[in-house]
Amino acid sequence: MVIVKATAESEAGVMPSPELLAAMGSYNEELVNAGVMLAGEGLKPSKHGARVLFSGKNRTVTDGPFADTKELIAGFWLWEVRSMEEAVEWVRRCPNPMTAESEIEIRPVFTPEDFGANMSPELAEQEEQLRRKLVQQGKNGA
Repeated sequence: MVIVKATAESEAGVMPSPELLAAMGSYNEELVNAGVMLAGEGLKPSKHGARVLFSGKNRTVTDGPFADTKELIAGFWLWEVRSMEEAVEWVRRCPNPMTAESEIEIRPVFTPEDFGANMSPELAEQEEQLRRKLVQQGKNGA
């Protein structure tokens, strides 16, 4: 998962320029044509969001906005790459997603194999069935 960190600008709702939208569109096209991009979206500012805190059986909902901009996400991609090095190389080619200094974080997604013995054959089959169902519904299940 490639995570575009929020900035004060993105949290204020400043929209990207037509030039940045065009550059990101071209970049996304490269990713798709290379078979790398599985999904990607920009996120609205946190004032449109909510957080749910889990404490045992209790749930506490807090509506946005959230104060700590550096911990917020402004967008994401899901990529299928062979290595972290390949992901880093793709990010190096990315247009700066913000008009000011910005940061992109790369985090590997767990695979069923990562869970080892905790992922029983029954749970693995359930996971696979859910992924197939998502693909059939036209949603990205990768």
